[in-house]
Amino acid sequence: MSFASRLTRAPLAYEPDRAAEAADRFAAQPPEIRALLEGTAGCSPYLWGLMTREADWLEELLAGRPEPVFAALMDEVRGLSLDALKPGLRQAKRRAALLIALSDLGGLWPLEAVTGALTDFADLCVDVTIRRLVAAEIARGKLPGLTEADAGTAGGMVALAMGKQGAHELNYSSDIDLICLFDQDRFDPADFHEARSAFVKITRRMTAILSEATGEGYVFRTDLRLRPDASVTPVCMSMEAAERYYEALGRTWERAAHIKARPCAGDIQAGWAYLDRLRPFVWRKHLDFAAIQDAHDMRLRIRSHKGLHGALCLEGHDMKLGQGGIREIEFFTQTRQIIAGGRDPDLRARGTVEGLARLADKGWVPREIAGTLTEDYRAHREVEHRLQMVNDAQTHLLPNSPEGIERIARFCGAAETGPWRDALAARLRRVAGLTEGFFAPGKPAEDLPEIPETAAGIVERWPGYPCLRTARAREIFHRLKPDLFSRLTKAPRPDEAFAAFDGFLAGLPAGVQLFSLFEANPHLIDLLIDITSVSPELAQYLSRNARVLDAVIGGSFFEAWPGRAALTGALADRLGTLGDYEAQLDAARAWAKEWHFRIGVHFLRGLIDAETAGAEYADLAEAVLAALWPKVVAQFAAKHGAPPGKGATVLGMGSLGAGALTSRSDLDLIVIYDADGVEASDGRRPLASRAYYAKLTQALVTALTAPMAEGRLYEVDMRLRPSGNQGPVATSLQSFRSYQRDEAWTWEHLALTRARPVAGDSALGAEVEAFRQALLRDKADVARTVAGVVDMRRRLAEAKPAKSAWDGKQGPGRGQDIELIASAAALIAAHPATSVPDQLDAGVDAGWLEAPEAQTLIASYRLQRQVQGAAKLIADLPLDPCSLGESGRAFLLRGTGLADAGALAALLDDRRAAAAEVIEAAIGRSPQEDDDAD
Repeated sequence: MSFASRLTRAPLAYEPDRAAEAADRFAAQPPEIRALLEGTAGCSPYLWGLMTREADWLEELLAGRPEPVFAALMDEVRGLSLDALKPGLRQAKRRAALLIALSDLGGLWPLEAVTGALTDFADLCVDVTIRRLVAAEIARGKLPGLTEADAGTAGGMVALAMGKQGAHELNYSSDIDLICLFDQDRFDPADFHEARSAFVKITRRMTAILSEATGEGYVFRTDLRLRPDASVTPVCMSMEAAERYYEALGRTWERAAHIKARPCAGDIQAGWAYLDRLRPFVWRKHLDFAAIQDAHDMRLRIRSHKGLHGALCLEGHDMKLGQGGIREIEFFTQTRQIIAGGRDPDLRARGTVEGLARLADKGWVPREIAGTLTEDYRAHREVEHRLQMVNDAQTHLLPNSPEGIERIARFCGAAETGPWRDALAARLRRVAGLTEGFFAPGKPAEDLPEIPETAAGIVERWPGYPCLRTARAREIFHRLKPDLFSRLTKAPRPDEAFAAFDGFLAGLPAGVQLFSLFEANPHLIDLLIDITSVSPELAQYLSRNARVLDAVIGGSFFEAWPGRAALTGALADRLGTLGDYEAQLDAARAWAKEWHFRIGVHFLRGLIDAETAGAEYADLAEAVLAALWPKVVAQFAAKHGAPPGKGATVLGMGSLGAGALTSRSDLDLIVIYDADGVEASDGRRPLASRAYYAKLTQALVTALTAPMAEGRLYEVDMRLRPSGNQGPVATSLQSFRSYQRDEAWTWEHLALTRARPVAGDSALGAEVEAFRQALLRDKADVARTVAGVVDMRRRLAEAKPAKSAWDGKQGPGRGQDIELIASAAALIAAHPATSVPDQLDAGVDAGWLEAPEAQTLIASYRLQRQVQGAAKLIADLPLDPCSLGESGRAFLLRGTGLADAGALAALLDDRRAAAAEVIEAAIGRSPQEDDDAD
C-alpha cells in the first residue's frame, strides 16, 4: 500500500498562509497528501523547514511506503565513516524526523511504531559513533592490548539506554539518557587507567558528535547524568565500579531507572551480562511495598521543584510531570513492577504499555484500569509529540495562551478547540484520580480509636521495639495505627488480640517493608490478627519470616491446591536455576516455608479441613524429597562418583507413607539401594557401595535437617529401617528382602503397610513396592498379626501412656491405636492401601471387620485428626483449651460442629470409647498364636 492509501488523518492548518505555501510547493501531490502537508506546515514551523530543505527526498518518500525508506536511511547511517559522521548523521536525523512525523500525523503508524522508530534510529546513531571512535583509538594504540578485531565489540565499551530510550519509547524531540561503561576484564590491571582514559575520551567525543548544534542541525541531545554518583565519577566508568556503587549505595529511583535499562550500543553482550549481575539490585527478592512511599516522595519533590502544585489549568500545564501527566502513569507502572518483579520475572517489561498489560494479566492492576491508563498514556504521548513538533523543542508544557492551545488542538486534528480542551482536561483528571490513591499514603486520624485498658500498657512498649527504631518505620506505622487499632478492637477478644499482636511486633527485626505492605494491603492486618490470636508461637515464627506474607498477595495464594506433581516440578525448576548447592538448600527451605504457610492459613481460615491439610502437608514433603534428592545425589557424586548399580529409592513411612502429616510432623524415612553387583563408585574419592549409600543417606538427612539461613526443612526419623538404630542407615535391596522375609517382627510388617516410595529411582521404587505387596500376601496371617497387635498395644501403653484427656495420639481408641488396627487390617487383607480409612475398608472386604465397626473407627479417627491437626498448628505443646484465647478455641472447634470445648471433650470421650470397644472386639474374636513375642 502506498503512503497516500494508508492515510487515516491529518492536522488542520493553524497558519493558513504557510499552508498555502505548502499547497503551492507540493501541488503535484494527490489531494490527500496535500492535505497532510498543508496541515503539517500550518502547525509546525520546524517541520515546514524540513519539508522545504528535504523537498526532493520527501517526494521520493511520498511516492512509496515509509518502511523501506526508513530501512534505507538506517543502512546509510551504518555505512558512515568516522569523518562523515557529523554531517551524515545530521542529514539522516532531518530525514528520519520528517518521515516519522508524517507517518505519525497521517495515522500510518501507531504510537508504538513511532516511538520504536525514534528509538531504533537513536540506538543506531550511538552505536555507529561509538564503534567508529573505538576503532580509531585502537588504531592509534590508545586501548592497550586490543587489536582491530576488538573493534567489532567496541573494545568492551557499552552504552546503556535509560529512560524512554531503554523502553523503546523515545518522544519526538527527546534527549537520550545514556550510561557508558566498559568491561575492565578485557584489560590487564596495569592498563586499567590508560583504558579508562581512552573510554572517557571516546564518550566525550561521542557526546559532542551527537549533541553539538551546527549549521546542519544536531542529532540527539545526550545526557550522561544517570550514571552512578554523576557529580564525581567519570563519564565512562568500569562495570565493576558501577556494580559496587549500586550494591552499597543504590537508591529506589536508580532501581526504577534500571527497569528500562537496555544495552543499545557497543558490546551488547557484555551489557546484558552486566545488567544480569545487577538484577538483585533492581529486582528485590521479596515484595517491596516500601517503594510506593519512595516513588510518592519522588513525585512530590519533582512537583515542588518544578512548581507544579495547585489546581489543574491547561495553559502552561506540564504533560509529563504535572497532575495526571505521563510520569504519573509511568511511576504507577514502574512502582508496581518494582514491588513484585523480584518474585515474578514476567513483570520485568521495559515499556509502559507492555508493563501495564502484564500487571493486569497477573492481577496487580484491575484490567479495566490498565486499559484506561493505556489509552490515556497513548493520547498523552500524542499531545506531547505535537508540542515538540512545533519547533523541535524538548518541551512538555502546553502553551501559556489560548491561541497556543488552539494551535495544538488543530495539530491534533480537532476542528473545535473547546471540546478538545474538555477531553484533555478530563483525561488528566482521570489519570490523576486513578494514580493518586495508589501513591498518596493515608493520613492518620486526629484521634485513635479507643482501646481496651489492658492494651494501653502494651502499646506503650511498642516504640522501643527493633521494628520501630527508624524514623521511616515510625512514620509508616503512625499512619497505620488508626486502621490497625480499629481492627484489633473489633476482634472477638480485643485484649487477647493486642497481646498476641504485641508478641508478633516484639519479634519483628525490621518494620519498613512489612508496614508498607500492610498499608498497601489492609486486609493482611485481619489475617495477621487471626494468626496472632490463635497462636503467639505461630505469630513469633511469622515475625521472623514475614516475607511469607508476600505469597498471600502474590496472585495465586487462594487458588486450588496444585497437587504433588506440580509442586515437584515447580521446586525442581527453582533449584535448577541455582548452581550452588547451599543456595539450592536455602531456596528449598524458603519455597517449602511459603507453601507450608499457605496450607496453615487455608486451614486456619476454614478453607480446608484437617484431613485435607494433612494430605497437602504430605504432598509438600514428598515434593521436597523428590526435587531435592537429585541435587543431593549430584553434589555427592561430584566427589565420589555416580551411584553404583541401580541407585536408591526413598520410602516414606508412618504418617508420610499414609499421606497425612500435621504442620509439625517429622519424616519417617527408609533408604533402600541396589548396587547390582557393583562393588564401589568410580569418582575422585571412590567408596565401597555400602559406604557410598550410607553416606549418601546421611547427606540427604543433612540436607533436610541442617539449620541454615532459612532454617530447617524437616526433622527426620529413620528408626523404622531394618534393625532400627542398630542397623545401617541405608539397606541393600537384597538385605531388605531377606530381613523382611525371615527376621522381621510382626510390628515391622505392620509398619510396611504404610510404606511407599516418595523419591529416588522410580524403577527401583516400583521393584520395592512390588516386593512389599508380595510380602503382605505372604505374611497375611490373622492369628500372627493379631498377636503382634496385642503385644504392640501392651508395649505402647507401658511406654507412652496418654498425656492428657486431650491427647489425640496415645491411649485406647485414640489415633495411634486406630492406626495400628488399620495396619493390621491391611496386613490381614494383604491390601496395598496406605491410608487409615482405605486400610480399614480393606479389613471389611477381608471379613475381619464389620462395616459399622470400620465406620466407627474412621469417624473417631477423623475427629481426633481434626483436633490434633488444629492443636499442632496452634503450638507444639499438649493441648489445653482452657489456656487458649477465644480465637484459638474457635479454631479448635471449627469443623466439629460443636459450640464449646466441653461438648468437644465429651464427643471425643464417646468416640474414643466406641473405637476402643471395636478394637477390643476385633482382637477378641480373632485367633491368636500362643507365642506372641515374635
